[in-house]
Amino acid sequence: MRWLPFIAIFLYVYIEISIFIQVAHVLGVLLTLVLVIFTSVIGMSLVRNQGFKNFVLMQQKMAAGENPAAEMIKSVS
Repeated sequence: MRWLPFIAIFLYVYIEISIFIQVAHVLGVLLTLVLVIFTSVIGMSLVRNQGFKNFVLMQQKMAAGENPAAEMIKSVS
């Protein structure tokens, strides 16, 4: 039972790599790499924008003398 997390992680990585290989066979290696990098950049920019938005909301709450705890919780979930 204690090996279950390791097996699950191994299977996840194995399945993910297998899917990347299959996609690379269909689309080509270069296009697959471009798509992976493109989606990574989009994901990073979304996380950055949301984080900045939540930071501004927390600053506004603190400037108004309110507790920014709700914004902190929203930013994590």
